[in-house]
Amino acid sequence: MSNNAVSPSYEAPLRLRNFHITFFAIVLGMAGFSLAVQKVGGQDGAGILPVLETPATVLLYVTIALFVLVGLIYAAKLVRHPDTLAKEFNHPVKINFFPLIAKVLLVLSVAYLDRNMQVSFYLWSAGTFLQFVASIVIISIWIRHTHFKVEHMTPGWFIPIVGSLIVPIAGVPHGFIEISWFFFAVGLVFWIALFTIVMYRMFFHSPIPDRLLPTLFILFAPPAIAFIAYAKLAGLMGPDGTGLDAFARIMYYFSLFMFILILFKVQILARINFFLSWWAYSFPLAAKTLATVAMLHMTHSAFYKNLALFELGLLALVIVLLIVVTSRAIANAEICVED
Repeated sequence: MSNNAVSPSYEAPLRLRNFHITFFAIVLGMAGFSLAVQKVGGQDGAGILPVLETPATVLLYVTIALFVLVGLIYAAKLVRHPDTLAKEFNHPVKINFFPLIAKVLLVLSVAYLDRNMQVSFYLWSAGTFLQFVASIVIISIWIRHTHFKVEHMTPGWFIPIVGSLIVPIAGVPHGFIEISWFFFAVGLVFWIALFTIVMYRMFFHSPIPDRLLPTLFILFAPPAIAFIAYAKLAGLMGPDGTGLDAFARIMYYFSLFMFILILFKVQILARINFFLSWWAYSFPLAAKTLATVAMLHMTHSAFYKNLALFELGLLALVIVLLIVVTSRAIANAEICVED
């Protein structure tokens, strides 16, 4: 056996040790995709493609199974390699991925609103609690850090606060209006602050490393989610809704501008090697699709119908590509390796 060969008894524990928290980005991407398919096929999408109702259900169950699988593997890692939790939590980038678990629960709670309100409530309650805890802990670490530098700042830093913007989407239907406003205020103000820092970092400091370039897609996710959340809070949607107002338009069209801007950078993104960070393409595209569906619901404009179909088609292509390249990377043992 050559010196470079790795015995199976050693390789499995090593790969488990390197099973990073970023794997939950795959689950979040699939959750966003299943919700986007559900909304385009359902009443909120004005029945654009009713044929998607069954695929949406299948995707939802696949997402739940994937969530359980990733959760069990990560739990096994914590039992076998507890030292890795502190290492990831002290990492200037990976720390921001821990709230992904709360975000998955919150997205699933939205998916269950039209399926089972009780299940949706339990998911929302768990997700909201974890989101609150994660926000307090991570923002406290940001405030008293000793090792963060401006070069560590990427759009991935939005992850801990974007979950707060998701809370009202299911929180309002469940009747928790003031709690929803609380989380919306936290998410919106921190997004504006972090967005300013991200722009400063990209304008005046070294370029974002290739492996983190896919996080640029996160730039258009917060305003898209904020638009949906605000529409729920302000009662803009539904048969008795008041329709669009100025703030809703600002959130949606800023998200649309950032979406178009990032599309012009696709040629740069296409040249980088595969990393798990590629899954950062998925949930922002899902959020943008869901925002467009909400615009269609409020305006009944053919423009937004066609745009929603385009965005869902793009999202589906991206998801298929991500599944293929991720499966290939797993088969070739190119992930779950030391950074």
